[in-house]
Parts: sequence; C-alpha cells; structure tokens
Amino acid sequence: MTNRQPREHPPGEACDPSLRRYNRVVSGSLRPTLFYLSLPVLTEQILTTLVGIFDTYLAGRISAGATSAIGLSAYVGWLASMIVMLVGTGTTAIVSRQEGGSDRAEANHTANQSLTLSAILGVLIFAAMYALAPWFSVYCRMTGETYNITVHYLRIDAVGLALMSVTLVGSAALRGVGNMRTPMVIFALMNVVNIVASFALVFGVGPIPALGVDGIVGGTLVARVFGLLLLLIVFAQGRWGLRLIARELPISWARAARILRIGLPAAADGAVMWAGQFLFLAIIGSLGTGEQRDVFFAAHIVAVRVEAFTYLPAVAWGTATATMIGQALGAMDPKRAMRAGHEGVFQCGLLSLVISALFFFGASSIYRMMSGDPRVWSVGVSPFRIVALFQPLMVISIVYIGALRGAGDTRYPLLISFVGSILIRVPLGYLCGIVLDGGFLGAWIGMFGDMIWRAAAAAMRYFGGKWLKTSV
Repeated sequence: MTNRQPREHPPGEACDPSLRRYNRVVSGSLRPTLFYLSLPVLTEQILTTLVGIFDTYLAGRISAGATSAIGLSAYVGWLASMIVMLVGTGTTAIVSRQEGGSDRAEANHTANQSLTLSAILGVLIFAAMYALAPWFSVYCRMTGETYNITVHYLRIDAVGLALMSVTLVGSAALRGVGNMRTPMVIFALMNVVNIVASFALVFGVGPIPALGVDGIVGGTLVARVFGLLLLLIVFAQGRWGLRLIARELPISWARAARILRIGLPAAADGAVMWAGQFLFLAIIGSLGTGEQRDVFFAAHIVAVRVEAFTYLPAVAWGTATATMIGQALGAMDPKRAMRAGHEGVFQCGLLSLVISALFFFGASSIYRMMSGDPRVWSVGVSPFRIVALFQPLMVISIVYIGALRGAGDTRYPLLISFVGSILIRVPLGYLCGIVLDGGFLGAWIGMFGDMIWRAAAAAMRYFGGKWLKTSV
C-alpha cells in the first residue's frame, strides 16, 4: 500500500491560466454544450431502458411470476448501483474539478484509485446480494415457484452486479473529464449483446437450448462481462487522457478517503431512497394475496419500467450538469455553474412534457404491450395516467440533485431522500393504500407525495446557492 499524497492546488486557486488548454465544457457556449454533453448519456440511458423493457417483455411471455422476479432483480440491481455511488459520485466530483483546473495527471490518478475501490466494492456487493437473495424474495412475500425463480435469478445476477461496479465507476471517471461518448458506446454495445444473448438463451437458437427465465439473466451476465472488458481496453489505451497505470492502482488512503468522503452521503442517499422504494414494494405486495398479489406487483413493475423513459433522461441531464458544474467550479466560474443547473432542468423539462403526454394518452397501449395478462391492464392503466402528470416534477428533482452532487454537495440530497422516502412515501402509501383501503391507486398517493417534496426541496437548495462553496 502507498500513502502518496495528492498534488492538489490550494482551495480557491486554479492552475496558471496560461497553462490551460481549451476546454469546451468550461469555455463553450453553455446551452449547446450542455445539450451535446447530455445526448450521449441520454442515448445510453434509453438503450438501457429498452433492454429492461425487453427483459420485462420476455418475462411477460413466460409468467406473472417471472415478471415479478425480473422486477425484483431490477430493484436489487438499483440498490447495487446506489452502493457504487460511494465511489462513483466522489470520482466524478473530484475528476471534474481537476479537469476544470487543467490538472489531468491528478485526474488520472484519481481515476485509477477509483477503479481499485470499485473492484473491492464489487466483491462485497456480490457476497451481500448472493446471501440476501432469499431474504429479498421472502420480504416481497414471494412463495412457491415465484420464490424459487427469483432466488435463482438474483444469485446469478449478483455476479454481473459485481462486474458492473467497475464499469460504472470507470464511466464516471470518463464523464468527469467530459468524455460522454465512450461510456455511451460501451453501454450501447452491452445492450445489443444483452438483447441478442437473452433472446437466444430464452427461446433457444440452433444448438443453444431454451432456458426460459435463466436465459434472461444469462444474457445480462454475458453483456456485463463484455462491457467490463471494453472499459478495461479503453483505459489500457488511454486515448482520452485517462490511462490504466499499474503503479497508481494500489490504494492511497488519503485519496481514497477524499473520494469516499464525498461519495458516502451519496451512497447513503441512494440506500435510503432504495429502502423507501423497497418498503413501498412491500405495501404493493400487501394489497392482495396469491395470484392477485402477483397481478398488483406486475402492474407496479410495468409502470416502474416504463417510467424509466423519464427517469433515465433526467439522470442523463443530471450527469451532464454535474460534469459541467464540477469543471466550472474547478475553473473558478460560479456563475456558469449556477446557470448550468437551471439549463439542465429547462432542457430535460421540455422532454418530460412530451413524455407525460405519451404516457397519459398511451397508457392502455403501453400496458397491453408490456403484459399479456388482462388483469394487469385493468389494475395499472388508470393509475398510470396520473403518474404521467408527475413526470416534470421528477425531472426537477433529479437534475437539481445531480447538479448538487456535481459540486460535491452530497449531504443535503441525503436529507431530501430520507424525508421523501421514509417519512412521506412509505407512511402515506400505507395509510392510503392499506389503512384506508385505497388499493393500488391509494398506495401510489405516497409515491406522488414523495415526488412533490423532492422537486420542491431540491429546487430550494439549488436556488439558495450554498452549494457553490462546497469543498471537495
């Protein structure tokens, strides 16, 4: 182990301006720069969403139990990605500041340290997810064949989640230096592999036997192995300024602590938000018994999967905004940093209005496409039309919170998530759905309350401007 100290500029100082190279993220026209930074991430997110929808489609052709298993695995995968934020958020915040200050050598060393941390974290994620697979299934009140399918699926998927931790953190480092295209290409190719492999393994092609539900998770695992190999090749070549260097991989505890100090609140934020979502799943699972429970659960999963068409673009603009804000602060330009967040909400907000209209008027067609069970249609269509109206609020909260994290302000978003997930979504959903017997729509009232709170709280924090003084 080494205790190499980071060669940082003193807080509040930037590199000698004469040493700077032209950086479009810092110096380009803000609106088109942010838009073009967002597009690769948006493309990546849409392709990822399509894969999730394709997996749900395949499961829907097998059984409601298979759809429930796929849905639960999505939540477990989400938890894993939230844990990876422990390293990823700190990586983006620090690397973007160093890039904005024209210190590529320090950015590269931070990236190498982050890859090592993500590998360690991946091993821990695998062990935890493998061991907890039965508990996840029991908690969601799965029984019989649905339980068996889900536990088996989650344990295979745990291997892929461990590999994904390195891919996600490496991509976070690339985005920190403003390279949005390479992660997009990596994840796009992964998604193509995922779709082809899953289809072949589910239905059987040529000598490949039909594996059913196992084929879906098998295709996902193949794609994640492929994606990790692509990322390592990119870092080995170092064409975009970040290179895999063996001597910089051993942990420097000072630098690791710096990364984790920023990432810990973000990871806790993600864990709290996930816990609230998971508790909310238990409420959905309590709305009925037996097959009726599977129907409610499947209707909820379809909504969550389709709603990703808003959630993931918001994440894309939030990611691009985080990069722009981090580099603007590194270049000592707080006015540009402030403008970036507002512009991100404006651009993605326009997109959310279009998506809201498509969700509202296309709710019936969406459910018929995503499930072959008429009972799922009857439960989900009307509540989903109400969900459509809340999409702009989701954008406001996600983009502004992404902006705060880009500045290294990760503690306040943790507070927002705790209040929204634990104190609003779960109690209100339980009250309206279970106690007042409001059923599926009643439970979703808790979700609506959470979305209103997050949008208001995130906007207030951002407009307040205290995050501009955050030290990383």
